[in-house]
Amino acid sequence: MTLLITIIVLALIFDYINGFHDAANAIATVVATKVLTPFQAVVWAAFFNFLAYWVFGFGVADTVAKTAHTMEINLVVILAGVIAAICWNLLTWWLGIPSSSSHTLIGGFAGAAVAHAIAVHGFSAYIGEDGATHYWYEIVSWYKAGKDGGMPSGVIIIIAFIVLAPLLGVFASYLISIWLLNASRKVIGPKIFTVALMIATIWFVSAQMVSFDAIEKPRFESHFWSVIFDSHNIKWFLVAFIILTVSLFCLIFSSLNLHQAEGALKKMQLLSSAAFSLGHGGNDSQKVMGIIAAAVAVYINTNPGVHMDSWLDVVLPNEDLGVKGVMPGWIPLACYTAIAAGTLSGGWKIVKTMGSKITKVTSFEGVAAETAGALTLYFTEHLKIPVSTTHTITGSIIGVGLTKRVSAVRWGVTVSLIWAWVLTIPISALLAAICYYALSLFL
Repeated sequence: MTLLITIIVLALIFDYINGFHDAANAIATVVATKVLTPFQAVVWAAFFNFLAYWVFGFGVADTVAKTAHTMEINLVVILAGVIAAICWNLLTWWLGIPSSSSHTLIGGFAGAAVAHAIAVHGFSAYIGEDGATHYWYEIVSWYKAGKDGGMPSGVIIIIAFIVLAPLLGVFASYLISIWLLNASRKVIGPKIFTVALMIATIWFVSAQMVSFDAIEKPRFESHFWSVIFDSHNIKWFLVAFIILTVSLFCLIFSSLNLHQAEGALKKMQLLSSAAFSLGHGGNDSQKVMGIIAAAVAVYINTNPGVHMDSWLDVVLPNEDLGVKGVMPGWIPLACYTAIAAGTLSGGWKIVKTMGSKITKVTSFEGVAAETAGALTLYFTEHLKIPVSTTHTITGSIIGVGLTKRVSAVRWGVTVSLIWAWVLTIPISALLAAICYYALSLFL
């Protein structure tokens, strides 16, 4: 039990570090454009990091918890993974490199699990509890097909989104920038497009809504408020609110003078920054929830017959067996609190990289980048994919830079960031493997 409590404490410390390491993702553009002071920006971002507690479910947490097969690992594996993730995060923060906290956690977890499998079974095949032949590398959930044609999961999908998440950010922010640029012209075409987009958004979001009868645990007795505040529905309401707000601005953009347009864009940056901070809190906090849930599951597996107190009564969901997941309320509350506290601490070295070194950012570009980043995070969270908020916002900033000209992006800085992204998972995995072998000598 002592080791389990240690892992939970370290996981929350990692969550705190994640907050100040990734604070730059949400506040860099509003600080660079002087919409908010650095202190105001971190308070703003931290508030919406915490507010995500009432918005998002636990889909990403489930994906992270199942990075390795919990029936085949022990608590030392998870401890080694968390320690390695903390070390890599602190190193990259010190160097001012906006690497992915998400991927260092997943890389550490997977690396320690593989080290454990090799230590126990070696490189030869072995017979598992199911009677089938297994190999050391199968301890990690590399790929699992989606149920009923849904989105597949596994570490390979997470690795794929090292490339796909920033590309989605680039694509979305480029399109939003072009949309805003055309909306500033005094022609009817962009307005027709904007109205059509508003109608399509309302229709699409309405189709995604979950009715009261389909809500497993309504938050209120009132049908109306339960539907409005259901975590699934809130995400789609936010998507609609973001798109419709930008659309309304586009409808009046051409009638504003330069001073009025700049003022409106700065107010919209508050909205886009808040939206991104929500996505950051919802996406990144769930990864720590997943680690804590996996630790409890492993403790139960390695101590059969143990009676768990209600505050640690965690059950991982299993769609194949029809098992519903259970997570005590204090776990998400603690995770969201820790990441919000970390964001309050700021991460000024990375703010400088994100806010000025990639490309020069104005209020116009800040709105486009943060809006694109927020929509990308909501989309990937809906698919239960733990993507990097760092990769997403970096791609979005590159996208707005490309609307000016290709040379507006400082590609030397960008290439250095990409190298950090590529190396994060393997280095974290290697660090975790070393930590595992070292810890196994004492635990």
